[in-house]
Amino acid sequence: MSGSPLALQGQAGGEELLTRARRVAGTAAPLAAEIERERSLPPALVRELLEAGMMSLCLPRTLGGVEAEPREFVLALQELARGDGATGWCAMIASTSGLLGAYLPEDEARAIYGGGATISAGVFAPRGRAERCEDGYRVSGRWPFVSGIGHSEWLMGGCIVHADGAPELHSGGRPDVRLMLMPAASVEVIDTWSVSGLRGTGSHDMAVEDELVPEARGVSLLSEPPRAAGALYAFPLFGLLALGIASVALGIARGAIEDLVELAAGKTPLGSARSLAQRGTVQAEVARSEAALRAACALMLDEVARAWEQALAGDAISTERRMGLRLAATHATRSAADVARAMYELGGGSSIYEQSPLQRRFRDAHVATQHMMVAPSTWELTGRLLLGVETDATQL
Repeated sequence: MSGSPLALQGQAGGEELLTRARRVAGTAAPLAAEIERERSLPPALVRELLEAGMMSLCLPRTLGGVEAEPREFVLALQELARGDGATGWCAMIASTSGLLGAYLPEDEARAIYGGGATISAGVFAPRGRAERCEDGYRVSGRWPFVSGIGHSEWLMGGCIVHADGAPELHSGGRPDVRLMLMPAASVEVIDTWSVSGLRGTGSHDMAVEDELVPEARGVSLLSEPPRAAGALYAFPLFGLLALGIASVALGIARGAIEDLVELAAGKTPLGSARSLAQRGTVQAEVARSEAALRAACALMLDEVARAWEQALAGDAISTERRMGLRLAATHATRSAADVARAMYELGGGSSIYEQSPLQRRFRDAHVATQHMMVAPSTWELTGRLLLGVETDATQL
C-alpha cells in the first residue's frame, strides 16, 4: 500500500500524535457499523490511518516510522479505539508488527519498510515449521488470528526452525523460534473470522505450504537483539504488545461510557418520570466505572514511565518493571471489559439492538480479554514472581 504518511516528515510530538489519532477516530466512529458488517476497514480509512502515522507507531524513524514513545503509543491507540475498537486494534497490530523493522538486516528492513508506507501483520505463536535449506527456509503452517490481513502487504508467522528434520535447539534446550516474513501475495487467506466481537479486524487464518523464505527474513525476537538503536527497542517487547491490547480495551471502555452518557440524557425508562441520567443507581455506577477506568489507565502509565526511564538510561529492564507492565496491562484490559459490561447493562433494553454501540463495545472489549498477552495465565505468571516462586520470565 502506498502513501505519504504525515508522521514521516519527522518525529511527531505527543500532542500532535494525539491530534492525528483523534481526527482519525472521528472518521472511524460513524463507520463502526459498516466496519463490523464488512469485517474489514474501508480502504479510505486504512489510507488515513497510514498517512497519520497510526500504522507505524513502533517502526524505526530511520525507516520512515513514528518510533513513538510507549506513553504516546498507549494514548494514541486509546483515542483510535474510542472511535472504533476494530480501527484501534488494526492500528495496534500494524504498529507492533512494524517492530520487526528494528530486527531485520538493514537492507531487508529498507526494502520492506523503507518510507514507512508498508503495513504488515502476523502471528508470533510458533504454529509453523521452518526447515533450513540452502537458500534460507522452507516454511509450512497455518496461523489463526491474523488481524488486518486484508490490508497488509507483508505477513509474518512464528515457526520452530528444523534442520535435517529435527528442531534446532538453543543452548538452554529451547527450540529456535523465528518469525518468517512473507509477501502477502504468497499466503493463502482462509475465511474464519465469524466471531462475537472485533469483527472489523478481519482476523482470518493464513497458511503456506513449502514457501521459500530467505534467511534474512527469518527473525528471532527472543535470542537476537534489535539492530536498530533507540530506547523504544530496549523496551520490553512482550510488555509493549500487552500495552497495545490494553490501550485498545481502555479506548473501547471510554467510548462505552460516552455512549451511555449520550443515551442516559434522552432515555426515560418505562414506568419512570426520570431520565436514566437522573437516577441515583445510574449515577453511582457511571462514577464507579469512571474511577475504575481512570485508575487502570493511571497504573498502566505509571508502569510505562518507570520502564521507559530504565530504557532511556540504557539499563536492562528489570524483571520487576517487566512484571509491572504485564500486570498493569492485564488489569487494564479486565477493568475495561468490566466497564463496557456495566455500561451495556445500564443501557437496559436499548443495548441489545444492533444499532446500539453499547452492544458492540461490550462484545469488542470481551474479545480483547482473550488475547494471550493479557489472558488469565498472566495473573499466574506475575503471581509466581510476586510470591517469590522460581519462574521462567523469558516471555515476560
